[in-house]
Amino acid sequence: MAGQEHTLVVEVTPLGQPRQIRAAVTRLNEIRRDMPAAYPMAAAVYIGPQSARILKTNNLGYVDLSGNCYLAFENVLIEKEGKRNVRPSTRPLRSLFAPRATRVVRVLLVEPARAWRLEEIGRAAEVSLGHSHNVIKRLEQLAWVERDDSQRFHLSKPADLLEAWCESYTYRANERTSYLAPERVTRKFMGEIARVAGVEGRRYAFTLNAGAALLAPSLRLPAVHCYLEGDPAPAAQALGLRPAADADGALHFLAPYDLGVFYGTFEKGGLKVVSLPQLYADLVHYERRGSEQAEHLRREAMGY
Repeated sequence: MAGQEHTLVVEVTPLGQPRQIRAAVTRLNEIRRDMPAAYPMAAAVYIGPQSARILKTNNLGYVDLSGNCYLAFENVLIEKEGKRNVRPSTRPLRSLFAPRATRVVRVLLVEPARAWRLEEIGRAAEVSLGHSHNVIKRLEQLAWVERDDSQRFHLSKPADLLEAWCESYTYRANERTSYLAPERVTRKFMGEIARVAGVEGRRYAFTLNAGAALLAPSLRLPAVHCYLEGDPAPAAQALGLRPAADADGALHFLAPYDLGVFYGTFEKGGLKVVSLPQLYADLVHYERRGSEQAEHLRREAMGY
């Protein structure tokens, strides 16, 4: 490429969410028709996995301030992905993803095709009618939720809502307690965790690699992450576990940042897994191939 010049045309958008990126795609395609020799690309503070996929599908490049980028033209390929948003938004949209508000978000994402009455949403999410009204009103303003003639609400853009939630959330919002395992990490070991939680009458649900491995048994299981209600110490003692540093632990109990994480849990092989939207949100920023597993989950199991 020495001595050659290439023209890059950059569409800068303040937000890199799918809604804004789709609008940028339209403008960039117009520029491509007018300037066929130029390489069109988008730039934003943060471009997440879904937005990146939209741009790649349209043969467009991108770059963001977190270090993610994709440029592919002639014999040039520059790609970096999986970087977390280093400048999370402080705009009012973040109020949608405060702990109790995410209960409503999670209810809608678990059943994206269902039409809900407002009081049904409140009961399912275990929040007040007023709280669910405020969240739904904000979602209506964003055109992510629509109201039908019978005053029922349904998600019109579940992908946009999921992407926005993931921009504001990381599994590290949950307090972690790590332990050394007395044996190799296996599904039998996970079964013992479930048994102890059941004996103690506490809710639990596997997530991250452990949750993904229950859905796709071929995945490796380097460590187990499990949401556990209440103090993890009695359960760890019953399992014969010794405390460990985060980097050395084979089992990590997560104290939920909000009990809404248990909404929509389901059983796989007799073990409880967090809901698919929660699993995706946990995985997408996980350091050990989490983004890759998250996108596989979304493509194969979620449908949006």
